[in-house]
Amino acid sequence: CAGKSIRVAVDAGFKNALSTVLDAQITTLIAAVVLYEVGTTSVKGFALTLMIGIIISIFTAVVITQLFISLLANSPKFAKNKYFGVNEDGTPKQMLNKTFSFIKHRKIFYIVSVSIIVIGLLWSVIFGMNYGIDFTGGTTIQVDLGKQVAIEDVEKTLKDYELDPQIIYAGEGNTQVVIKTIKSLDNAGRNEVINTEDDVLASEQFGPSVGDELKVNALKAVIIASIGMLIYIIFRFKSWKYGLSAVAGVVHDVLIVIAFYAIFGFTVNNPFIAAILTLVGYSINDTIVIFDRIRENKALHTRDNSEVNIDRSINQTLNRTIMTSLTTLVVMVPLCIMVSSSIREFIIPLMVGVIVGCCSSIFICSPLYYDLCKKDEGSKYLKSTAKKAKTK
Repeated sequence: CAGKSIRVAVDAGFKNALSTVLDAQITTLIAAVVLYEVGTTSVKGFALTLMIGIIISIFTAVVITQLFISLLANSPKFAKNKYFGVNEDGTPKQMLNKTFSFIKHRKIFYIVSVSIIVIGLLWSVIFGMNYGIDFTGGTTIQVDLGKQVAIEDVEKTLKDYELDPQIIYAGEGNTQVVIKTIKSLDNAGRNEVINTEDDVLASEQFGPSVGDELKVNALKAVIIASIGMLIYIIFRFKSWKYGLSAVAGVVHDVLIVIAFYAIFGFTVNNPFIAAILTLVGYSINDTIVIFDRIRENKALHTRDNSEVNIDRSINQTLNRTIMTSLTTLVVMVPLCIMVSSSIREFIIPLMVGVIVGCCSSIFICSPLYYDLCKKDEGSKYLKSTAKKAKTK
């Protein structure tokens, strides 16, 4: 509260946080728009949902949340420190009360990240990625069963054919199933499988061209979204260093998730691509919050060098960064356990991405920004020393 009353502190807090909220959400919105324009049909659905969610989130944070918090701040009963995360002495309540020196150990963070990425890429080259049917091609059969049948029962019916199928529900009331297998079944093979089922609606064999299109579109979306976010951050923060550090963090997060999938052999398919592209927008969110605090502290503490200001900024936003990621994971864990396998294939890379994005904001993006600033500080110091020497 800095000695202010609850009401004044709330008004000042929302006023100061407005630019941070808008910057964090607009960068994510840029990625969502790119995904919608470049992505395939299924990715467009995720992108549209993401855009709607971002717009609603901005309205909720700026209008609805402020309204409710302001009502509490003006209430004699609830306008007390304990209801606003503040101790009685005016200091904020913290999940982590210790102050960490992140910049000092940045080289360790770099080595760990680079090692994981290199191991993952080497693993993918040596052992290959576990590509799903969207990338390898195969056979799709859609069947109307007349009623909802458990996926396990359909799998038992097809067990003798050793298809290792991916089976999902379709149709009204889940009375239809779509059977996908990476095996390319010829007409005889499809007829043999079809004869075990009634009311076949569709049956087709397709090649890996769909997967090639997914890869190209995904790469194109990541590049365009990164350029868009880079331009916006440079414009808002008036420095290319913030933009370059943030985009480097996005690329880092994508590579780490790909490395994770390569090492552990998870299936790479259409939902995975959608999750990666969603991650591009999400992962930059925490980074923007930290960068905004760095910019604020540099203006307030002009005598402190970059290392002190950046460490201060990370520690001041650390609880927020951790809590944001934890609350997101709390929602994802039940989804991962309770939903269908097709939704789970989207949730798992997103969960990994949330964890990686949280870590990269702290351990990669901010230290990268420090390294970029350190060179300028060093050159300014040398110029200043040379100038003083000439004066003497």
